[in-house]
Amino acid sequence: MKVLCEREKLREGLTVATSVIPMKSTRPAVENVYLVATDDALELVGTDLDVAVRFRIEDVKVEEPGTALIPARVAADFVRDLAGDTVTLRTKGDNLLIESGDDCCELTTIDPDEYPVVARFEESDSVRVMAATLTRLVSRTSFAAAREAGRYAMHGILTQTEGDELKMIATDGRRLAMASAALEDADAGSKSAIVPTKGMQLFCRVMDDPTELVAVHFGESQFCLKTTKAEVFARLIDGEFPRYSAVIPPSTENRLEADATTLTQKLKLVANVTSSDTRAVRLSMEKGALTIFGRSASTGEATAHMPVDFDGKPGTIAFNPDYLIDGLKNCESDTVRLEFNEKTSPGKFTLGENYVYIVMPITIDA
Repeated sequence: MKVLCEREKLREGLTVATSVIPMKSTRPAVENVYLVATDDALELVGTDLDVAVRFRIEDVKVEEPGTALIPARVAADFVRDLAGDTVTLRTKGDNLLIESGDDCCELTTIDPDEYPVVARFEESDSVRVMAATLTRLVSRTSFAAAREAGRYAMHGILTQTEGDELKMIATDGRRLAMASAALEDADAGSKSAIVPTKGMQLFCRVMDDPTELVAVHFGESQFCLKTTKAEVFARLIDGEFPRYSAVIPPSTENRLEADATTLTQKLKLVANVTSSDTRAVRLSMEKGALTIFGRSASTGEATAHMPVDFDGKPGTIAFNPDYLIDGLKNCESDTVRLEFNEKTSPGKFTLGENYVYIVMPITIDA
């Protein structure tokens, strides 16, 4: 194999590929990046067996097609620190040389046959969506996905199509984020998959042009994305996603509208006095006013006030402030709306068009 390519494009490809390659694996070959030089392109393939990426560099000069499996992070670090604009990759016996000007790195390769098979994108039955739309839906929901062990089906984002709509839902059992947007295809049919959060975040990493129309494919065992530069595959999560519609209040008796920036600042202010064992703030509402209160036995208490538009029966409801702040970070409008029925019922936050965030309340001492 012998390939000449731009250092910056090679650096970008290695950065994307190594983002999924594990430091340690029960299959040592997976700790490497797989290089494939064809007649007109260089592909870089990386995987952790659950998520895989195939990054394509087309503006290259391939003098000799071939393959090589090399240590991923050593290669990425060396290329990153090179000063030259052009890099040559060429095999020399059982090694691969990375050369730029007077600088050279010789890496030991291993047998490419030991590398797992990484699929190629299936164009059939794929649907198109604007890159900016997909990225926005992931950022709106991924923060609410479960991270702790157990409840495996919650470790991903439920991704659905219905007609011309793409919807994503994520939950950890204590909060739920749901957002939707229009697809470019008029009728994408009805599809559903639980996609690992790590896979969704990798999808966002390879979409650097927000105006690009990207293709997504719902496979039997994988969710797949294709851009002009890369193909990404994420193994689907088995299991039954919670019945999310059951926790979204169909109607509410109390409604509050507040300035999102001010509410965020007041929540952070009061949250400063709460501790890990009493991570809760109480929201007290009456016509025209909101009072936020927090207390900890070890540090003290704090109160903040702000004007709001409130319609309902004066009362209180308590939440984990971290959950509220997480949602407000992704609020897409100047005003946030909170709706609820009782202090023990879920709080429904509207954070933008077609964007709902549900937070379960906390019971605290009066």
